[in-house]
Amino acid sequence: MKRDFLRGLVVGLSLIAGLGVSLGAHAEDEAPDVLIKRLSTEVLDSIRADKSIRNGDISKVVALVDTRILPNLNFQRMTASAVGPAWRQATPDQQKRLQDEFKILLVRTYSGALAQVTDQTITMKPLRAAPDDKEVVVRSEIRGAGDPIQLDYRMEKTPGDGAGWKIYNINVLGVWLVETYKSQFAQEINAKGIDGLIQSLSDRNKANVAAKKG
Repeated sequence: MKRDFLRGLVVGLSLIAGLGVSLGAHAEDEAPDVLIKRLSTEVLDSIRADKSIRNGDISKVVALVDTRILPNLNFQRMTASAVGPAWRQATPDQQKRLQDEFKILLVRTYSGALAQVTDQTITMKPLRAAPDDKEVVVRSEIRGAGDPIQLDYRMEKTPGDGAGWKIYNINVLGVWLVETYKSQFAQEINAKGIDGLIQSLSDRNKANVAAKKG
């Protein structure tokens, strides 16, 4: 149950994004741990305030993803890392389809866990980073009933338009999300290639939809 809840927050805190958060000078200047604390609190508050999200309304979950955290997530890097070396051989269209299907998979797989959000709060661990670091690990705990649960983020500082700290991997209970999918995706790619992986993800997403309706 804890693992399902935390993986729900992977969607909630890294794929589930936020209600019009804009990334301007404020986000560029915001420290990575401060950013995670703010986003985590906003997402939890949004879930508590919307019963349909807690009940697993996929359209509401996707809307939350698209508006709150995707602007703070390097989803291309996350997908590319999960796909591995084959990403470089994929066409731009294949890369886009992989990102789209991977996002849907994560949202649909873990949306049911959002119903478990009640009185949890986020506690941040001290940030161990130098001022000029471009990549950091932000560590946090979710506190509520039971033991505290580890939830950490790998983040990078991006330049240019939309500059600021972006999430590209998440550690749930000691397991990094990208590495969890990397081994699964490698098996699909070795057996059926990139198009086979895309088809497999699409089939899983359709099965999740059917199961939800059933």
